[in-house]
Amino acid sequence: MTLDKEELGLDELTNDSDTIDYPQEIETVIASLAEDQKVMVGHDDSGYAWKFKYGSVQVFVQLTGDTEDDMFTVWSPVLKLPTQDDAGLMQHLLQMNWSSTFESCFALVDSQVVVVSSRTVADLNPSEISRVITVVATIADDNDEALQEQFGA
Repeated sequence: MTLDKEELGLDELTNDSDTIDYPQEIETVIASLAEDQKVMVGHDDSGYAWKFKYGSVQVFVQLTGDTEDDMFTVWSPVLKLPTQDDAGLMQHLLQMNWSSTFESCFALVDSQVVVVSSRTVADLNPSEISRVITVVATIADDNDEALQEQFGA
């Protein structure tokens, strides 16, 4: 005996996850976090991009599309390189990556230290969208000034 998707109730599950409007969910989260409700939004064939201010940092959100293989990425620059003590900074960031960044991490991009989190869109749900954006924004805002003071050029 073979059961089809309808008999298993999988149509409802599949349709629920397929109907998530990722750009709308992202914009809802950003609207709750953005300072002065100022958000820059871009959209083209390569996907969507948002930029907003949270505390003392700029936060960037990128969605390359809505297929399972597309990427959802959030990042926020916290410090420009080089610094007074690059080796000390790298050790400090690695220790923080282990103990205090949750599903985000510190990384280097274009001569800047950023807080970043990235994942595929596969099985991405609204609560994950909210958590990732909030975690990156909060960790960046909580650490940018201290890192600049301790290691800034």
